[in-house]
Amino acid sequence: MMANSDSSIVELNVRQGEPTLVKPSIETEKTLYFLSNLDQNIAVPLSTVYCFKSSSRGNEDAAQIIKDALSKILVPYYPMAGKLIISSDGKLIVDCPGEGAVFVEAEANCNIEDIGDLTKPDPATLGKLVYNTPGAKNILEMPLMAVQVTRFKCGGFTLGLNMIHCMKDGICAMEFVNAWSETARGLKPIPPFLDRTILKARDPSKIEFTHHEFDEVEDLSDTKKLYQDEDILYKSFLFGPEKLDLLKKKGTEDGVLEKCSSFEALSAFVWRARTEALRMQPDQETKLLFAVDGRSRFVPPIPKGYFGNAIVLTNSICKAGELLKNPLSYTVDLIHKAIDMVTDSYMRSAIDYIEVTRERPSLTATLLITTWTRLSFHTTDFGWGEPLCSGPVTLPEKEVILFLSHGHQRKSVNVLLGLPASAMETFEALVMQV
Repeated sequence: MMANSDSSIVELNVRQGEPTLVKPSIETEKTLYFLSNLDQNIAVPLSTVYCFKSSSRGNEDAAQIIKDALSKILVPYYPMAGKLIISSDGKLIVDCPGEGAVFVEAEANCNIEDIGDLTKPDPATLGKLVYNTPGAKNILEMPLMAVQVTRFKCGGFTLGLNMIHCMKDGICAMEFVNAWSETARGLKPIPPFLDRTILKARDPSKIEFTHHEFDEVEDLSDTKKLYQDEDILYKSFLFGPEKLDLLKKKGTEDGVLEKCSSFEALSAFVWRARTEALRMQPDQETKLLFAVDGRSRFVPPIPKGYFGNAIVLTNSICKAGELLKNPLSYTVDLIHKAIDMVTDSYMRSAIDYIEVTRERPSLTATLLITTWTRLSFHTTDFGWGEPLCSGPVTLPEKEVILFLSHGHQRKSVNVLLGLPASAMETFEALVMQV
């Protein structure tokens, strides 16, 4: 349900047309396309919605222009027109027969302003603005890319994207969508670097580090039961420049650390606040996972325009009691060390570790922070100007917290998360104290 400007309730109804396949505009390579172990590691669907307000141009030709541009951009990005299969060695690989991406046109029963707040995930409402393959039980039964253009009564429209994360990380997704929108405006974007074998596992494998990101932590606090017993609430919390500065000051006020970044201070705060909100036992180990962009950290650096996942999960593990009894600087220092740990040899060791064990990171008693603060999705312009707003439809796992940049100068951060109702109440109170 959504509230419009006169406070009456509007229920979003969307009438979807029949899905069609959009093929690359010219013949593309028919091949099996390699995915690295960093791609294998995050094989989950991810849905985002972009809202474009009405303009003098109207929305009558929006779907056709976006569709035509998609057909063109699927030439340099031809693997996006393929489908996931399992290779002979049991890994995900892309079959590229050039079938195309799924495209759906839809009509909404209201104005775009009636959708409400796009800065928080809302699967019930926003889920109607993306196309989900009926009956798909896993990612092998889903298209790599499904596009839905929904026209609203006011002349605005939304672009809903459903993509599989193993095809691209946030930076790569942003480059793809922006190249697509440039194509719609008649520009010629820079082609991507497609060769993912540069991140292939070594032969023989060389595991040089202990990769605690894969550790299974025992759920001594029975948080699993809390998630099962209570309603999960999704909320967003805005941290403006003043709040971020205050957290940075708290992270250094005891003199232990000389400086800390906004990311380190905010991550430290939310890790501690979530741990307290979930009432974790003092001897409960809690794990923090977050992605570090490896593009500049690999030796040699990853080529510009790399098409694929170049992020590596780093980690910190700490007992809940230690986390909460120590000052904020203690947590900031843990995060700082986790970032510094990510070197070329660490990342290649992680790639080899996945090759040997085939493990995926465990999320028990874990917080996974994913940050979109450096991603310029707000610049995406298909010819109707920059989006009114953009955001995720839902969070991929209950353990995920998302950082999104906010405001005209992108100096604020929106923190999006879902928690059991009682835990959300505590978390909200802790945010109010900052």
